[in-house]
Amino acid sequence: MDEISPTRWQWRVPASLPAAKLAGAVLLIALGLLFADGDAVRLALAVLAAAILAGWAVRDLIAPVRLAVDPAGLTVIHGFAGHRLLPWTTIEAITVDRRPRLGLTSEVLEIDTGESLHLFGRFELGTNPEEVAATLRAARRYP
Repeated sequence: MDEISPTRWQWRVPASLPAAKLAGAVLLIALGLLFADGDAVRLALAVLAAAILAGWAVRDLIAPVRLAVDPAGLTVIHGFAGHRLLPWTTIEAITVDRRPRLGLTSEVLEIDTGESLHLFGRFELGTNPEEVAATLRAARRYP
């Protein structure tokens, strides 16, 4: 969480995540070149997967802030790199969904406006979704 002022907070993608995605894209291209053995389809698939991963990393670099809160409401990421203000009056629920799977528990912050549902995981927020939900609920009570 990055505190901007006593009444404004924001959560962003950790700086190491886009770097890891870009490194993964380079690794995919290297593996594609190594194992293509003259097969253009294998190489094309590796390059395509690397391009998708690099595009995902570029999104993290262009719009690292995924969620912000201030007295007016919540600002969430919208589309590829845009942002959208959700006034407090439109927010119906702020919950954390926990799902156990393969011995691990994943947590997702859910912001429900009735018309749209905004989901944020740990890697988008840079912290535990439960802590973010508690901060959002407190900010909602005292705008």
